Amino acid sequence: MKRSRWRVGQSIGALVLCALTSFTAYSGDYKTILIHGFNPSQLANPNGTDVVGDGQSYWSSYWGNKADERIDWPSYERIEGKIASQWLWPKLKQFSESNLCEPGCVLLTHSTGDLVARYLIDNQANWLENAGLQPLNIVATFDLAGAGGGSELADTAVSALTSGKVWSEIVEEVLKEWLGRTTVEAVGVLNDLKVNNARKLAPLPESRAPRLRFVANSDDYYGITGLFLKGDHDGVVSSHSACGASKAAKFGSCSSQIAMDGLLESQSDAVSGFMPYHYPLIMADGYTHRNIRKGENQGKVTVAQNNINVAGRNIGYETFDKTKGFWIFKEKYRYVKNSDNVSVSELVYSMMP
Repeated sequence: MKRSRWRVGQSIGALVLCALTSFTAYSGDYKTILIHGFNPSQLANPNGTDVVGDGQSYWSSYWGNKADERIDWPSYERIEGKIASQWLWPKLKQFSESNLCEPGCVLLTHSTGDLVARYLIDNQANWLENAGLQPLNIVATFDLAGAGGGSELADTAVSALTSGKVWSEIVEEVLKEWLGRTTVEAVGVLNDLKVNNARKLAPLPESRAPRLRFVANSDDYYGITGLFLKGDHDGVVSSHSACGASKAAKFGSCSSQIAMDGLLESQSDAVSGFMPYHYPLIMADGYTHRNIRKGENQGKVTVAQNNINVAGRNIGYETFDKTKGFWIFKEKYRYVKNSDNVSVSELVYSMMP
């Protein structure tokens, strides 16, 4: 895989794509590790799944050649079971023995990769120390459309697939659109993605590595899945999960002062509290759960928070305000500079010279 680095002392203002972040690494070169999300196709044929090949394909649309390492895992297993023992642990051991993260590692996750990363962060030091190995120096995570708070779709799917009861036509359509089928051989990580289960999995990791959130907010799957999701959502994950909210509720923004579309106005339905060290950075109103990890621009994005401390430095984006309308109908919006030309993934990658 192509090696992407976070170089010491490099001026962010000079970075490609003009991401305009104030972040610079304080020690050495940071390495990037990808952790993919839920792959529904694997539930149909666990024995015939090429987990590594699927992992490579998952990131091929943009991130595949822009990271140092990748952690693959099978969606037909559970996180605390074989995903941890057969997929996370061998990679952690490899990274520690090769000193990959000695200068610092950044995890780049999408969807359920957010939940997998939280479990990894909570346990990696203990696992490696017990094996006589050095724990990894994980300095931050960048979570695209993070599902760390679970998804109501998983609750619906597990109930329908395991109950043996006849479900409604709308549930059948949800299963067809999201999972691609109405029968599976294994439920696997869908159990971990159920909202209550997800929020009980490693909820208070000792690590203080900041978890920066990049939140999509546009309907997907023809709007069918959104009928089962709370508040604003990206077609798969509700805002309470993607924003990193401390509770599952119906939220309309990650910020109390900025709407998902950048409108500068008090948000009465905003997230009121966050999980430890979770910081929503970008809210991307035109992006869906699936396309936020890709390289295509889907319109301007805004910030929920800015200038977040990562390893002793601030990370944030330069923004600009724009007034729309006229007379008493004027409204002010805030956008990330250059976000009308590049994708969210490009904005993230532009921090990684």
